[in-house]
Amino acid sequence: MTLALPTTPVKADDTRQPHAVLEFIRQQPLGAISFVIIFIMMFAGVFSNLVSPYDPLAIDFASILSAPSIDHWCGTDAYGRDICSRLIYGSRTALVIGFTSSFVGSTLGAILGIASAYFGGRIDNIIQRFVDILLAFPLIVLALVVVASFGRTKLGGIDVNLILAIAIPIIPRVTRVVRAAALSVRVMPYVDAARAAGYSHSRIIFRHMAPNVVAPYLIMLTAFIAQAILAEASLSFLGLGVTEPTAAWGLMLSGNAADFYREAPWMILFPGVAISLAVFAFNLFGDSLRDFLDPRFKV
Repeated sequence: MTLALPTTPVKADDTRQPHAVLEFIRQQPLGAISFVIIFIMMFAGVFSNLVSPYDPLAIDFASILSAPSIDHWCGTDAYGRDICSRLIYGSRTALVIGFTSSFVGSTLGAILGIASAYFGGRIDNIIQRFVDILLAFPLIVLALVVVASFGRTKLGGIDVNLILAIAIPIIPRVTRVVRAAALSVRVMPYVDAARAAGYSHSRIIFRHMAPNVVAPYLIMLTAFIAQAILAEASLSFLGLGVTEPTAAWGLMLSGNAADFYREAPWMILFPGVAISLAVFAFNLFGDSLRDFLDPRFKV
């Protein structure tokens, strides 16, 4: 007897699996709002030359310290430069330095955290003592020490030492979080089975341990972008970060802005709002991403 089998494959019902983005918006509305703010910053940074109404470096002596108006939405500074244009170009500086610093620091921290948890013993002790030394310094203080020690080195217009100065304090903080997550994965039966099967260390780490610490890694990466932006603004304000005439939010708060804060308060107000809004958006998005990815926060 022969049975006639259906030739058309049966498709799984995907209606019960809503799209991840729509599910994130439904569960984390504040996170979605913060992502919109981040997207606007990214759009302004990438298309600065198209969005900006003026050249951020153009000096106009006839418009020095002009109040916010239709021509200059955020006013002008002591050199007649349009503050709105400098804010738009400053978003590019903040995002490039902030994301690069956070990515470098978070990636190195994740590598050290996984290695510390997997190998244990002497390697774990050495890495953790190194982490303890770095954690003894506040983030901004350690960044100041690195910048003051190594000076400035630019590669393709990017201040490499400034990025490293912000990335180094991020490493120990990410190392601790990733190590804690990797330790819980290390004792799982499938890891023991992989060891018993004779798999190499690299295969076990990259195939079994690393994928299970992606969630805390992404959360820390997103959260530390805000810290990196704030650190860059602080270093630029102190004169150890981005230098003139580059448009940077922290740099806009220093120099002439401090001298004319009574006559032209908009020189301090708008850069301060931009920094606060960026830090708030990235912090809120990081918290929302944690709540969305961590199963312990599922209702």
